[in-house]
Amino acid sequence: MRGGCNFAPMSTAHIRNFCIIAHIDHGKSTLADRLLEETHTLAKKDMKAQVLDSMDLERERGITIKSHPIQMQYTHTDKQKYIFNLIDTPGHVDFTYEVSRSLAACEGALLLVDAAQGVEAQTVSNTYLAIENDLTIIPVINKVDLPSARVDEVKGQLIELIGCDEDEIICASAKSGIGIQDVFDAVIDRIPSPEDRLEGPLRAMVFDSVHDNYKGAIPYVRVFDGVLNAGSTAKFFAHDRQYDITEVGHFVLKQVPAKELRAGDVGYLLASIRDVSHILPGDTITTKVNAAEAALPGFKEIKPMVFSGLYPSDADDYDQLRLALEKLKLNDASLLFEPETSEALGFGFRCGFLGLLHMEIIQERLEREFDLALVTTTPNVRYKVELRSGGIVEVDTPAKMPPTGEIQAIMEPYVSAEIITPKEFIGNIMTLCQKKRGNYINTNYLTADKAQLHYDLPLGEIIFDFYDKLKSTSKGYASLDYHLKDYLAGDLKKLDILINNETVDALSFITHTDDAYHRGVAMCTKLKELIPRQMFDVPIQAALGNKIISRSTVKMIKKNVTAKCYGGDITRKRKLWEKQKEGKKRMKSIGKVEIPQEALLAVLQIDTD
Repeated sequence: MRGGCNFAPMSTAHIRNFCIIAHIDHGKSTLADRLLEETHTLAKKDMKAQVLDSMDLERERGITIKSHPIQMQYTHTDKQKYIFNLIDTPGHVDFTYEVSRSLAACEGALLLVDAAQGVEAQTVSNTYLAIENDLTIIPVINKVDLPSARVDEVKGQLIELIGCDEDEIICASAKSGIGIQDVFDAVIDRIPSPEDRLEGPLRAMVFDSVHDNYKGAIPYVRVFDGVLNAGSTAKFFAHDRQYDITEVGHFVLKQVPAKELRAGDVGYLLASIRDVSHILPGDTITTKVNAAEAALPGFKEIKPMVFSGLYPSDADDYDQLRLALEKLKLNDASLLFEPETSEALGFGFRCGFLGLLHMEIIQERLEREFDLALVTTTPNVRYKVELRSGGIVEVDTPAKMPPTGEIQAIMEPYVSAEIITPKEFIGNIMTLCQKKRGNYINTNYLTADKAQLHYDLPLGEIIFDFYDKLKSTSKGYASLDYHLKDYLAGDLKKLDILINNETVDALSFITHTDDAYHRGVAMCTKLKELIPRQMFDVPIQAALGNKIISRSTVKMIKKNVTAKCYGGDITRKRKLWEKQKEGKKRMKSIGKVEIPQEALLAVLQIDTD
């Protein structure tokens, strides 16, 4: 009943381009495994769990970080052959733009929901993205064979979310193979085929890319208009660069060359592109001869949201860290880094990430794949500072903040957050959001027991520990999704930490004025415990501009210089004390305080609640 891998050009009427939308751990990768198995795209002996998740990190965390498109050939019960292009999508809020571009390359989506957990925040967010891209949505309830499955309740949530009829919902179990045939039938019957637009100039959308050491950067494309073949010259709309195409082809787990890619096809192209930053997700490719006049809609440049300094624990590893970041950049164009010097930490790099998960992934890959020991500075967001002179500067590290006298206003990024939670935790979550300076928008009840809360929150407040606190306050049941909304002016100040009267740039951060005092006290108290005692008093101060708001002192180690005096005149002892006092004074003026790494890392765990 199933076909092999002979991918001859096929009428667009028999092509189906679709993706799978799901929250983390709802079974997306397992469903993809079953589809590959049923279409014999992969032999049973080669089959393993989460085939499309190639990274160890993806398998361990149960998330998709890098999308892996794949083409399958399926022979339906009426003997008609179909080509399925499954465009895999990342499943985390940090990669929302990549998800939207993958959705734009499809005509339909399988909306996969766990029968035990029900609709979660990421499911809702990605469903709205799919609706914006005018996709046909096929609702699928997965894991219906679990003892804890709540199929009827989850059906009600899906009907509420997308307004479908109950008989349109497919009940399945990707692990045991239940309902897989129904999924195939629904893909063929409900998802429309691509439009047959072979005539006219080529327009293909880049939805992802990967870097190969020998072939260079390889764009993943969906062809909307015309025909793409080897020998033509590709032209990118975003940067107006041109490349000679040497090969085109399809994805069948690995890249399979083809004669051409026609309208409706999904595939790749090789053009000896050495710099992956020249390939931007959402960009449109056309050809030099008979070039298209307008790009496909929806393209925007990805901008980092979270910034942090990465420094090697051993200063000798600086060059190794630079090479490691360059190698990671080849497969991840959204990673930005530039050299940075810190008095406390030495030489390192200021890195920009899409979000906190992206930062964690990069950090873990650097430590695992390149065997590096790293010190990370406090993550922070990008602020817009309006100057009294009328200009606006962007600040992604406290060290770049202009002097207080030059600042008219500081604007911080706000996100529109959506939290889905069982109703008994609503009070706890609202209290948490208020502590994080959130603005309440509204509450919707998805079912009698499940609520959807909408808040506008400062991004700087939620990149730290918000997700952990949300999970602990809701016993793990609440889920969060957010997207950048706007920059709003706030009463923000730069809090400097001075150790022995010298500002330590690695410990400075930008905070709201209402929190500054508590954070300053917490920092000084924590650092007092962690900085070792010296031969002189070490003052630790927190300062807002020129005003000291908190202070603690690491007391000196005292030496009894009069121990050798046995009797005699008191003036002898006073002479020794004066000499010691002069020595301490001189030592304090020239002495340097070494700040241990534990002190820098402990700052990340400061809690002012």
